[in-house]
Amino acid sequence: MNAFPLQQIQAALHQFELDGWLLYDFRGINSLARQLVHLPADAHATRRWAYWIPVSGEPVQIVHRIEDQLLSHLPGSRQVYSRWQELEAALRTCCAERRVAMEYSPQGGNPYISRVDAGTVELIRSLGGTVVSSGNLIQLFEARWSPQQWQQHLQVSEITHAAYELAWNLIAQRCRPCNGQPGPGISEQEVAQAIVQHFQQHGAVTDHPPIVARNEHSGRPHYETGTGADTLIRAGDFVLIDLWAKLDQPEAVFSDLTRVACVSEQVPQRYADVFQIVAAARDQGLETLRTAFRENRPITGAEVDDAVRGVIEAAGYGAAFTHRTGHSIGTTLHGNGAHLDNFETREDRLILPGTCFSVEPGIYLNEFGIRLEVDVFVTEERTIEVTGGLIQSEVIPLFRRQSV
Repeated sequence: MNAFPLQQIQAALHQFELDGWLLYDFRGINSLARQLVHLPADAHATRRWAYWIPVSGEPVQIVHRIEDQLLSHLPGSRQVYSRWQELEAALRTCCAERRVAMEYSPQGGNPYISRVDAGTVELIRSLGGTVVSSGNLIQLFEARWSPQQWQQHLQVSEITHAAYELAWNLIAQRCRPCNGQPGPGISEQEVAQAIVQHFQQHGAVTDHPPIVARNEHSGRPHYETGTGADTLIRAGDFVLIDLWAKLDQPEAVFSDLTRVACVSEQVPQRYADVFQIVAAARDQGLETLRTAFRENRPITGAEVDDAVRGVIEAAGYGAAFTHRTGHSIGTTLHGNGAHLDNFETREDRLILPGTCFSVEPGIYLNEFGIRLEVDVFVTEERTIEVTGGLIQSEVIPLFRRQSV
């Protein structure tokens, strides 16, 4: 188990002008707090517990008498309670007249960090504490990558990029006409299986098969591969592939990419026109990020979402962009950092150095859908690194590209 980062947390509390962080849980409602204190999934925790980390000085473990060793692996003194009145007295001592960070989102605007029940927030306020969101603190200690994770990401990005070479070649080979006869085609499921096998052969794993979606299936953002009415990919089809993987190593992080192609020599204009709008939106998101960090200006996930969405809305397709612009990426595909979102949630967390997220605008129509997804890592030097080997600039015509 890694040592608890007390000094780093207290430095972050000072940075964000907070008096302390109150990590609180009851029977697993606050998974973020449990992760931060390294509480095992099978820990016998049936009573309320809290861990108070002041901006300076010694932390306090607040635990019930029948589970008084629950937080003994953490630094700090121990305050044991039996009666609820004793619990409230201990909380009052820690929180009164202080700005207290908790896993809370004003008016429930961001459910990803809203893990403390309303009654407990009311209690801390009644005891004299001013409750503020711990969202940016969560990012610092749950979403920032280590140098090793950054290298793991670069390695797996090569594998995910190569998976597209495999998939496009396979589709082209099976669909290309021969001697005046159409190719036999290939099912969405067979392409997905080939991608998963590619991951396995190169030491990578995924938590779910990729999305391989032909024609109208690509207009459903979370289409389940192989469940459509007709899943055979043929010449002339439009294909979207969304794939993700991480190295099969401890603490490895994901690469998550989406690209599109047409099974033809030429790309029909209707595909090309929509593609250019989505690409412009993606590029606006990247430029918005670069400008903010170049100017040393704080930027939230909501601001990036607004910039990207504005391009699609201006083109008249606002109603067809039905999800947030991007999600945090970590050891789980959707991590605990800031998302690029002012659509589904109010993402007021800052985009911080050391974190990674996707930029993936989309336009989803009845006949087809286009999503373009890249991964973005913000370095400690505050530069924007786009990973995955390709920023797609056109719909790929599979019969015109060279096999590799």
